[in-house]
Amino acid sequence: MAQIFKYKNDLDLDALKELENSKILGLDTEAEGLKIPHFHKMSLIQISTGSKTFIIQPNRENYKCPNIIKILENGEIQKVFHYARFDCNALEYFLKTQIKNLFCTKISSKLVRGYSQSHSLKDLVFEFCGQKKLDKRFGSSDWNKSLDTLSDSQLQYAANDSLYLIQIRNQLYEMMKREKKLDIYNNLIDGLKTRIKLDQMGITEDLYQH
Repeated sequence: MAQIFKYKNDLDLDALKELENSKILGLDTEAEGLKIPHFHKMSLIQISTGSKTFIIQPNRENYKCPNIIKILENGEIQKVFHYARFDCNALEYFLKTQIKNLFCTKISSKLVRGYSQSHSLKDLVFEFCGQKKLDKRFGSSDWNKSLDTLSDSQLQYAANDSLYLIQIRNQLYEMMKREKKLDIYNNLIDGLKTRIKLDQMGITEDLYQH
């Protein structure tokens, strides 16, 4: 269980300095709902070193988070997401930024774990981290409540969504390397940037289909 640190609006300078010393970070977001960005807004941002998790509740009136943007745009730090299509969409749209050096564990899992049809975060945590499946009961929470009023269970749920990502990423990376799938994975990540732009335009259909 990681230490949890809470921030309103943005990271402070001490937290920023600590995170900038990391080479890899786990990231996740919570939102009002799944229709990002046209109907629902981003509510929380979680950033984890693997031992510490920083939970930030941005100001939803302006989303001014210059310190978080410094992390997202730092190409020397890899940002690991589970479903990057959703999280990067939210972060890039609301924070008006472009994320550099990202890794998506869901895409990697689907590419290299052909022995399984289960690619959820809780399944990957169970397989790669030796943990029981994550408790997802608090996923449907009102994340727009004041950060100070969220329960310990809600905060732990939010923290867990970023806590295990680095460990999962490392094992998936080694699997892709072994199976010689790193090149096609990198192509998929390049294509993800276009997929996110289409989502932001409201185009969710697969344009490659007949």
